[in-house]
Amino acid sequence: MKSENPQDLPPKALTRRGMLRGIGLTLAAVPIGKLLMACGGSETDDPTGGTDTDGGVTDPGVWATGGTAAMTAASSYPDPFAAGLGTVCALTCESTLGPCYATTVDRKDISEGHDGLPVRLAFLIVDETCKPIPNATVDIWHAAPEGLYSGEDASDFCTSGDEVARAARWFRGVQTTDASGRADFDTCFPGWYSSRTIHIHFTVRVGGQEFVTSQLFFDDTLNDDIVNHQPLYNTRGARDTTNANDNVVSAESVGNYLFATQRMADGAMLASKTLIIRSSLANEQCAIPGGGGG
Repeated sequence: MKSENPQDLPPKALTRRGMLRGIGLTLAAVPIGKLLMACGGSETDDPTGGTDTDGGVTDPGVWATGGTAAMTAASSYPDPFAAGLGTVCALTCESTLGPCYATTVDRKDISEGHDGLPVRLAFLIVDETCKPIPNATVDIWHAAPEGLYSGEDASDFCTSGDEVARAARWFRGVQTTDASGRADFDTCFPGWYSSRTIHIHFTVRVGGQEFVTSQLFFDDTLNDDIVNHQPLYNTRGARDTTNANDNVVSAESVGNYLFATQRMADGAMLASKTLIIRSSLANEQCAIPGGGGG
């Protein structure tokens, strides 16, 4: 497995203070279309947005704020995997672990009350024949809206030495898949930091053994909508890295690693992804085509 080198990234661009979380909660958004992804392919709806009524969910036209507490309709979110997967699934390829992994916590809501655009992350874990994998653990971690990771055991590059970030453990968590191979997390949309596109790290383990560690991404039209218009996100200026010039995933392959997204009736985001793991560790693993940095 490749390792990220924090020396390659400019730490000073990461300095973001917890005070950003107190910025006012105005609702603003340009409606964004839903992205559909399944087993290595992607289909993108009209990025100019509109009212989405798929699955009986009416898009309110604006994203919510206030963190996971704003997910008032969570019990009625649709099943993003209801359409099925077919019989052949392409492996989810490996990418760098990065320097920001730290002690995780077994929990569904990983926000610790942090403000931000609320997101339900839904994962379906299957093997190459699209057979669901129960009792697999999905371990995820990502940056807060202000671009900082949490944890005193994370490198100072990741927390920028921020005392609030070091004392917290937000946006880290692990869940075990159910009989259908599904695991969900409630979180907030990640922030950006210099030299990386917006991303979420994950590791899938079965029987305590690591089967794949990689990263997932969001469509750049969606990223720009949130960074340019949403409270907390829109105070930091334009990001310097997009999916087109990220140093971990190539612009040609990023489409296979995008979340499918849909705005719920309460304004939260439902982001889903099927992760395909090897049926045996003896089988060869693939690597995400990209720059090899991070």
